[in-house]
Parts: sequence; structure tokens; C-alpha cells
Amino acid sequence: MGLYRRLLEFVKPYWKHLAGAMVCMLFVSAATAGSAFLVKPVLDDVFFKKDLTMLKLIPLAIIGIFLLKGFFDYGQAFLMSYVGQRIIADLREKIYNHIQSLSLSFFTRNPTGVLMSRILNDVNMIQGAVTDAVTGLLKDVFTLVGLVAVIFYRDWKLALIAMVVFPVAVVPIVKFGRKLRSYSTRSQSAMANLSTILLETLTGARIVKAFNMEDHERRRFAKENRRLFGILIKSVRVKAISHPLMEFLGGVGIAFIVFYGGYNVIQGGATPGTFFSFLAALLMLYEPVKRLSGVNNTVQQGLAAAARIFEVLDAVPEIQSKPEAKALPSVSRGIEYEDVSFKYEEDWVLKNINLRIRVGEMVAFVGSSGGGKTTLVNLLPRFYDVTAGKIAIDGVDIRDYRLESLRHRVGIVTQQTILFNDTVRNNIAYGNIDQPFEEIVKAAEAAYAQGFIQNLPQGYDTIIGEQGVKLSGGERQRISIARALLKNAPILILDEATSSLDSESEIEVQKALEYLMEGRTTLVIAHRLSTIRKANRIMVLSNGEIVEEGTHEELLARDGEYKKLYLLQFQDSNHADDAVSEKEGEKAAFPRGGKTDPPGP
Repeated sequence: MGLYRRLLEFVKPYWKHLAGAMVCMLFVSAATAGSAFLVKPVLDDVFFKKDLTMLKLIPLAIIGIFLLKGFFDYGQAFLMSYVGQRIIADLREKIYNHIQSLSLSFFTRNPTGVLMSRILNDVNMIQGAVTDAVTGLLKDVFTLVGLVAVIFYRDWKLALIAMVVFPVAVVPIVKFGRKLRSYSTRSQSAMANLSTILLETLTGARIVKAFNMEDHERRRFAKENRRLFGILIKSVRVKAISHPLMEFLGGVGIAFIVFYGGYNVIQGGATPGTFFSFLAALLMLYEPVKRLSGVNNTVQQGLAAAARIFEVLDAVPEIQSKPEAKALPSVSRGIEYEDVSFKYEEDWVLKNINLRIRVGEMVAFVGSSGGGKTTLVNLLPRFYDVTAGKIAIDGVDIRDYRLESLRHRVGIVTQQTILFNDTVRNNIAYGNIDQPFEEIVKAAEAAYAQGFIQNLPQGYDTIIGEQGVKLSGGERQRISIARALLKNAPILILDEATSSLDSESEIEVQKALEYLMEGRTTLVIAHRLSTIRKANRIMVLSNGEIVEEGTHEELLARDGEYKKLYLLQFQDSNHADDAVSEKEGEKAAFPRGGKTDPPGP
């Protein structure tokens, strides 16, 4: 009930529409009870007494009752549907807005397909619980009250006997409702898994085909699909048995009433009209009781979905601005990492990092995969917070700056270029949507993107497809660089921005990057050491620690970790020692052997 009350909080803003629907339901219920009430005068006055006046009046009364019933039935259906659709739209928007506020760690823990299922599938299931259930509950309760009044008015003794069956009917409703809620929870979980598989295989179609995994993915999808089918069939079985069981219990009650009431008419204790009016009201009474069983099933399914949705809504962003946080106006002195350590769950990724980066300085981070390079730069815009130590900008802990202000001062270009299924113009202006078109063009020119953009079918208004699929890798990266240029942030993070490009594209992108880095404090992660020779300082990370620091020439002279990385990429085949180093590098990269060549520079 607490969960349902929380769900009904979304109804409050639309209480006027709900009140109007309730008034309509009252009239619908009164009309239903009125039609049962008219059975007595139809039989006793028209058929038995042969009253001509009543014969003229009763048909008019019947027409009036059904006209009013139809009018108010339309009113309640429209108003409740309006309320329901508004609640679902509000709830879906609230979930999406809340998800946008959550930290990156939340997305690490929750697959994208599961979150999509929560927003789309689960919310739709709640609609039935909020609208259909409320409509059915109110309408059937009002109808029950009206019909109960009729049967007690006609014959209170028979009415008391009929009421004995009602408590018996409640037992299966409750029992089946619990089962249905359990099945509904399991089916929603299976649906979320199915959504995850769909998302992975559709977005990764190229990899699936490259590795000939179509049959494997078909089997994986079929297995999850069959599991969902099995759960849904169990749910259908529960729904299917509840209706005939209610029919049977109602039939038992009606059979007893017919026997007792008929005996009473034969003995002269009641008129046929009274009994048939009572019987008509009783038959109408069992219909809303049976529908209440269906309402309970709908509510249980909705509550199962609501529990999953509120689980998302109750998630608290791990990264938030302090109430007294201030804006970061500019960067005048630099960035400082002081004894910074960070861990994912129980694994330490960074250990006691101490680092100072001056304004305008380009600092590069290199090292083997898993060394902590990306984590180190991700801490700066507070995608994650440090586990120990602190990061300061101009001597102030970044946690003392407002989050949006801090991130406004940081531009990012990553290896995985994120573009949207929108125009070139909007992708460049992402984050700066109010920028004049002339500024967008300037950013594109500076990123060496103007040439290929002009050759597109609609130029800057060309839709580039999901993840920019209509563009080449180098073109996508230059759009990303133009976006960073337009943002004009004083701090720049380049996370392997050229590692996935071919040599020709890399040359174009490298020129754009050099323009982008001018006058900015830049943190660069690179596997290709050729891209960082001009760095003011190079930091070598290993196992979450800085093991070497210096310029390209200084680090080569030390004959340490950096030189090993360098020789693996730039060995001279004319020197035997270097050739041995290359072979050792191949063995480390390809421990099972084989003729596959290691990645080129």
C-alpha cells in the first residue's frame, strides 16, 4: 500500500480531472442501478397489472437512463485516460531527468538495455495500475454501492444471504494477485535482459558478423525469449483461471438465491417483479465483483513495475555539488593532484598520485593498458571522485566548485567519438546550442572539417546518422574536435584521440588537435608515442603509480619504462638488440604465438 500511495502521488496535480471522472462514474453507477430498479415496475405494472400509463413512461425512462449512462461513460473514460497519459508522460520524463543527474558509476552498474526497459516497458505497465485500475476500482465500487442499495431495498433477507458469498470470492482474488505480481516482476526482468541483448547485437552488428557469431546471438536471444515466454504463460494461466473461478462462485450464489427466492414467490412472500428486480441487481452485482479481480491483477503488475522504477528514482547521484560550492571563473595557476588514490570497489586503480600541471602546459600520460591513465584524467571533471587525497584547480579543491561550472571549463576529445543522429551543425554546437552559425563554421574550419562538410548533401544541415555512421573515422573525430573548439574550455583532455585512425586521417586530425591545444592546459593520453613528442612533460604510469616523469628526450636517456614502450613502437630493424626487443614485445602482446603482426605505429 505504501508503494501504491507513492504511485498515486503523481495523480495529485490532476485532481480536478479525477474529480470530474468520479462524478461521471457516480452517474454511470446510478444509471446501472436504475436499470435494475426498473425491472419490478416492468413486470408488476406492465405485464401483470397491464397499466397503459406505465407502458408509455417506462420505455422513455429506459431511453433516458441509457442516454445518460452513455454520456457520462464517455466523460469518465476520456478524463481518466487523460489523467493516465499525463501521469505516464510525467513519470517517464521524471525517470529520464533523474537518470541524467546520476553519476557515471550508475551507468557502469546498470546495462543500457535494462534502463531503456525501465523507461519504456515498465512505465507502460504502470499506466494500467494508475488509470485502468483506478477507473475500474472507482466505477465498480460506485456500481456495487448502487446495486447493493437496490437488493437491500427489494429484499433485505435475500441480500444478506447473497453477501455471504462475497468474502469467499475475495480469497482467490488476493491469492492470484500475489502470484501475478511475482510473475510480473520476473517477466519485467526478462524483458530488460532481452532489451540488453537487442541493444548490444544491433549496435554491434559489425562485430557480430566479423566474428561469424550470428548463430550464437540467435541462440542467446532465443533462450531469453523462451524464458520470457514461459513466465508470461504462467501469468496468463493465473489470469485465465481467476475469471472462471469467480464465475463459478457467482453461479453457486445465484443458484441458491433462485431457489430460495423462487420458493418465497411461490409461497406468496414476494411478487415476481420484486424477485426479478432483486435477481437482475444481483446478476449485475457479480459483474463488478469479477472485474475487481482483474483490477487486482492489473494493480499487482503495476506495483511490480513501480518497484523497479522507484529503485531508479531512489538512486542518489554520487557526484554532487556542495550547497556552498562556488563557480570556477577561469584557470590562472594550474592543476594539482595531491596524494590522489582511487579504487573501483576493492581494486586500487591509482595510488598516491602527486602531480602539478601549470597553465598552458601539455602533459602526456603513457603506460600499459590498465595502468590508470584514463581514470586519472576522468577524476578531473569529477566523473568519479577521488577515494583519498584531492585535486585542486588554482589551489581550490575541485569539490568546492559547482559541478556544472567545473565541467564547463573542461573540453574532452576521446577515442570513442560520441555523435548524435542529428545535423552536423547541432553536433558541433552540442553544449553551445545558442552559438551563432558563424562561430560554428569557424570552429569547423579550425578543426580542418570545413572541406568535407561542404561536400555533404546538405552541408551543415546533413543528418549524419547514429554515432555519425555516415562519416569516416577521421571526419567524426574532426567534428568532435570542432565541438571542443567551440566550447573553448581552458582545460583540455585528449584521451587517445588519434589511436583508432589510419595514417592519412591521423595527419589531418593531428593538425586540428595542435590548433585546439594552443593556449590550453592539456592532458593527453596516447598509445602512439609519436603524438606526444612535443609534450612539456610525459608521465609514465604503471600499476596506478607514476614511475617516470620528464620530456621525451629525458625519458629516452634514462633507459626505463618509457624507452621500452618507445622501442616496441619505433624499433630500428637494422639493430639486432632492437629486433630482439620487438620479438619480446610480440610475445607479450600475443602469448599464444601465431603470425599476426603487432599493431603498427
